[in-house]
Amino acid sequence: MSTISRKEVAKLAGVSEATVSRVLNNVGPIKEETRLRVLEAARELGYVPNALAQRFARRKSGNVGVILPFVPKVHLFSTYYFAEILSGIGEAAKACNYDLLLIFREPDSPRDYAKLFRTQKVDACIVLGAQNVAEERAALAELQEEGYPFCLVNQRFDEEGYLTVDADHESGSYTAVQHLIASGFKRIAFLNGPGAFSSSGDRLAGYERALAEAGIPLSEERIFTGNYSRKSGFEAAERMAERIKNKAIDAVFAANDRMAIGLMDGLREHGLEAGKDYGLIGYDDSDSSRIVSPKLSTVSVPFYEMGRRAAMKLLATESEEMENTILPVQLLKRETT
Repeated sequence: MSTISRKEVAKLAGVSEATVSRVLNNVGPIKEETRLRVLEAARELGYVPNALAQRFARRKSGNVGVILPFVPKVHLFSTYYFAEILSGIGEAAKACNYDLLLIFREPDSPRDYAKLFRTQKVDACIVLGAQNVAEERAALAELQEEGYPFCLVNQRFDEEGYLTVDADHESGSYTAVQHLIASGFKRIAFLNGPGAFSSSGDRLAGYERALAEAGIPLSEERIFTGNYSRKSGFEAAERMAERIKNKAIDAVFAANDRMAIGLMDGLREHGLEAGKDYGLIGYDDSDSSRIVSPKLSTVSVPFYEMGRRAAMKLLATESEEMENTILPVQLLKRETT
């Protein structure tokens, strides 16, 4: 095994470590110009790849794995977020003559993602619902070190250089809060998701930026945390109701539609109506946001395209760039603002 690392080859070639792994393992679509640059960098540094990892990488199962979180009592495939992403992945996999293998990650079970490749169950994998926790980071680091092709969707570890498809959540949050401010709201609460998700940090950053630009002081008392479930939104209503009634909060930006709708239901039990007693914007543009009454203002996220793009990066033609992608989002103004 060479003492030269893939990171050094990537730095010299001006590409990501994931791209170096694909070139050296001859896996996935790579532009010829990029391939030659990586090979030249490896030759110049005297890098010798791990023969075992290369041998496994060349074997084909015909499957692309999709790693999903297992959440008890949650019908995962009925949730807009997962249904859209999986539909996009499925379309791309079919176009590339691959089958999908769904792998459910239980909360307390070992996250041995590399085993899927060692046992030749998958040729590539897409990770959904990844979290910034020690177990996850270790499992992803092992995939990267062994050169197995994988892609994260809607989660980033910027310092690690993993192949990622994400949406511009910071911009989406900023635009949503900016719209509330332009509509006359000044005491805007934020109902965020858990900090283990990069999208939660992005949305917080957008919320803070919009307030700062408008000269509105940031108040930690107006920042609440849920877990992206409708129930956590409903529970947050208990903590917000009196503050809305006494005008300490006049609008809420929720980090997804499920929490926003749960919040609407909970506040309605306190006699408070969105769009009348307070402003409200959700996030995702789920099916429910369009049929709930009043219709929910929200930020549309291209989850279907995110899934499709992730699979195409791993499976499809050389026209697909093997670098990270961040897709734009769009604010949709409806009745709750």
